[in-house]
Amino acid sequence: MTALTSPPREPTSPRRAAVRRGDRVFRGLTLAAGVFTLIVLAAIAIFLIVKALPALRADTKGFLTTREWLPDASPSVFGIAALAFGTLLSSALALVIAVPIAIGVALYTTDYAPRRIATVLGYVTDMLAAVPSVIYGLWGLYFLIPHLVPVQSFLARTFGWIPLFADPDNRTSVASRSIFAAAVVLAVMILPIISAISREVLAQVPTTSREAALALGATRWEMIRTAVLPPSRPGLISAVMLGLGRALGETIAVALVLAASFDVNWRVLTPGGNSIAANIATKFGESGNTGREALIASGLVLFAITLIVNLAARAVIYRSGAMERSAAV
Repeated sequence: MTALTSPPREPTSPRRAAVRRGDRVFRGLTLAAGVFTLIVLAAIAIFLIVKALPALRADTKGFLTTREWLPDASPSVFGIAALAFGTLLSSALALVIAVPIAIGVALYTTDYAPRRIATVLGYVTDMLAAVPSVIYGLWGLYFLIPHLVPVQSFLARTFGWIPLFADPDNRTSVASRSIFAAAVVLAVMILPIISAISREVLAQVPTTSREAALALGATRWEMIRTAVLPPSRPGLISAVMLGLGRALGETIAVALVLAASFDVNWRVLTPGGNSIAANIATKFGESGNTGREALIASGLVLFAITLIVNLAARAVIYRSGAMERSAAV
């Protein structure tokens, strides 16, 4: 009985060995980059916690529920209730304004506009991201707010029955540094980010998918709705979440536009409001030791909010991808 022997292995060529070494080196570099990112994130969290603890111990009221900001008083009284409320409300309104426009611009440049117009429009939209934050703040303070008076008056007259747009004191008849004005400025700032990423995501949809939908008799909009948007959903969600992260952390523009106050007010058309980042920018230079530690504690809350938002976005993206894979099977 003849024994079965495996054929002799061919000697590995020097070129293939070099390629394998290159793969191992590249894998090690990418692993190191990922681990370094986690280390930096953990270091930031530890720094914020260590610096915030003395102020949290000195606070005489609930840090999460108090609306006052007097950390250097005796006794110390401060909290982030109004700041967190203003941060989340202005960012949410900015998303409501910016997302439809940004995705509409992305769809127009990828599926409707001629190539020359799409290229110019894409460049112009991307240039908005290069404008410094302080310029947006000055533009909002000296140009946008006076020109928002008719818009705010219209919203108060038409939708005043909604608490968000209520104006019982008729304060929208004059220029006001309101949450709504800050949200419009934030919407302009995050629009190029969402639009640029959405445009790249939509452009990755295979041309054959578009052509197949049109060949079956679909209109342009039906083609977009059935062949373009479903596979692009995870990328679009990522674009929106990245824009939300920018809105949550914006500092100078919001500090210039908002009339700083520490009230929890749902009326976005009336003056007032504040955000965590804007409060840090305006209060840091004039604060004492406890005040600076209190501002770092508020920064820790903003860090946690941003982290939670990103984790939620990743969960939604993962679930969308899993649903699409199961549907394909």
